[in-house]
Amino acid sequence: MIEHLSSVLKEKGVRASYQRIRILEAVSQKDTHPTVDEIFRLLSSEIPSLAKATIYNTLHTFVDAGLVRVVSIDGDELRYDSVTANHGHFKCNSCGTIYNFRIEIDSIPYQGLNQFEIAEKNVYFSGLCPKCLI
Repeated sequence: MIEHLSSVLKEKGVRASYQRIRILEAVSQKDTHPTVDEIFRLLSSEIPSLAKATIYNTLHTFVDAGLVRVVSIDGDELRYDSVTANHGHFKCNSCGTIYNFRIEIDSIPYQGLNQFEIAEKNVYFSGLCPKCLI
């Protein structure tokens, strides 16, 4: 896994330091959309010299390189997603888990934006996940 992530970073022109590889690995875990605090808690015991500022700067580098995207559903916290292709997000109102789902965002009709340049498209749903419905 480390070798794969290292090559992914190099392909995007990002220096593949151990910290960067581990941060990318944390963001790339299945069904996670971690915050900076969650990444810090996950990695700080393994990398005691790791600072939150390093995580913020690394994630900013990853966003600029197209390796991750920022997810802000409720506007109060930023989360990070390693799936950069257009897709939707569902946030469970009970447990807070965020799930990816497939949606053809480009085929959703919209009007009134003819003179606008659209930089990003997001679709967010919220409700209860199957685990919390039980």
